[in-house]
This record gives sequence, C-alpha cells and structure tokens, in this order.
Amino acid sequence: MEFTEISAKTVDEAITKACITLETSSDNLEIQVVTEGSSGFLGFGSKPAVIRVRRKTPEASFESIMQEEEKPAPKKEEKRQEKPQRAEKLQQEEKAEKIEKPERPEKADKPEKKQEMGAKASRSPRKDSFREKKERRPERREPRAAAERPAPAPKPERKPVNRSQEEIDKIQQEARVFLEGVFKAMELEVVIDMKYDKENDNLDVDFSGDDMGILIGKRGQTLDSLQYLTSLVVNKDENNYIRVKLDTENYRSRRKDTLENLAKNIAFKVRKTRKSVSLEPMNPYERRIIHSALQGNKYVETYSEGNEPYRHVVVALKK
Repeated sequence: MEFTEISAKTVDEAITKACITLETSSDNLEIQVVTEGSSGFLGFGSKPAVIRVRRKTPEASFESIMQEEEKPAPKKEEKRQEKPQRAEKLQQEEKAEKIEKPERPEKADKPEKKQEMGAKASRSPRKDSFREKKERRPERREPRAAAERPAPAPKPERKPVNRSQEEIDKIQQEARVFLEGVFKAMELEVVIDMKYDKENDNLDVDFSGDDMGILIGKRGQTLDSLQYLTSLVVNKDENNYIRVKLDTENYRSRRKDTLENLAKNIAFKVRKTRKSVSLEPMNPYERRIIHSALQGNKYVETYSEGNEPYRHVVVALKK
C-alpha cells in the first residue's frame, strides 16, 4: 500500500485524522513525519504538520470478525457416524486374528495381573492425597462483574435557576470584558458571540476570526484553560453557579466525533488482540465521551485510572 500524505495543525491531530481516514489504530500504521509544523508567533507564520502514513498489514473488518464468531460450530454427526464403522472393522479384524492365531495360555493371566496392579495403584496413598487436595482445592474466583463494582455517588441534580435579564446581562458583560482583554493582549481580532441557554443554565460563547487554531491549542488545552478562567470570572460574585462553554469553528463537535471514532477503533483492536489499551491522558469531559461511546459495547469495558493531569481511560476486554 502506498503512503498517504495527511496534514493538520499538529502531528497528533494528523495521526488522529489518519486513524479515522484509514479506519484503524495508530499501532497498525507506518508513520513518517515530514514536517512537525509550528504555531508561529502570535498566530503569524504558522505552518501545518505533515505526515505520510500507510497500513502495516491489512486488517479484517469488524463486521467479518463478528460474522465469524457468530457462526454456529460445525456439526459432528458425520464424524460420529464414521467412528462406529471403524470400530466394527477393528472388531472383525481382531476376531479374524483370534481364529488364525490361538491364544497362548501364559497371556491369560495378564488381565488378572493388570487388575491387581490397578487395585494397588488405586490404593496408592500419593494418588489418594492428590485426589483429596484436588477435591479440597477452592473453585477459581470469577472476576468481579462490572455491576458489582462500587458505583460512583450520584451527582446532585441541578435545581432550575430563574435568572433575571439584568443578572444575565451582567454575567455576559463580565465575560466579554475579560475575553476582550485577553484577546487584546494577544493582538487577536476575535468576534465574540454569546447566548444564554435558559434550559440548561449555560453561557455559550463562540469565537470567530482568523487563525482560531491558536485559541484551540494542542488537543483543545488552550480553549479549556480559557473556559476555566472565564468561569471563575463570571462566578466570583454569584451564589448560583452558571456553566460557561467556549467554542470556536465547531471544535467541540469535531473533537467529540474524533474521540468517538477513536473509541470504536480501539475497541476493535482490543477485541482482536485480546489485550487492554491505555489511551492518552484526557480531561474529564473527553474521558466521559470515551466511556459513553463504548457503554453499550458487549465485548469491551472502560475505566479510568491515574491522577490528574495524567488520568486516562483504559479499554479492556470484558471477562
């Protein structure tokens, strides 16, 4: 298979894009980094990352493996029918040999000797002790089912908040002043669009402008940090907490699709190799996307391990 050239803002994003395009995991790809790319200075002179990829070995599709495992085992009726016929032939041959060759009297005592030896062997203390140990051996413990694992404490439901228009305007103004100050210091021209989601009590903020990649950062880390700081600003004097969601160029939705495709890809790999796979460290929001994407999968399970900021998701085969 020939190499395919793929470009993105970073090498990691290019690899993820390649996994989605070729519908496989990064372990099954041969990757060559052409250029690592650069963000430039304050968004100027940025260069995309370019990689060349191709599959290492052709993989069977997920559907073909499903069909092979779901096929019923072949019936063994034909083999069972052949065995009686072979047994009859052997009996006939043995009878013919007995007629041709008379039995020696010396060998007549051998069955009795064998019976005596069998009786002695049955009375062997070593074998008796072995049988007792085998009987006393505890049954193999089955792995604890997912249902038996301690479930996390349920989060308290958010009570509906009735905010006045004056309060909403104040929150939006505080967020706008803070964000405009940040963008001015970065010398970026950004159009800010704000909407209050009354049903979910969220402040949704969307950015538009040239080269928004600098606001997204590597795997959205810059956007997440900016969202956290904006949330601190608007909630410093508020008794009722309001959620703040920042987005640009539909990044949140695109990242969600990427993670869901990655989760399915990893699930296929785990089922095929029967080995657990640990993903890269992610924030709580992205870990929830992975858990949710594989929640209904009957072959694999997911769990998180490690401490922040290195906490990550593990995809393992169900026991």
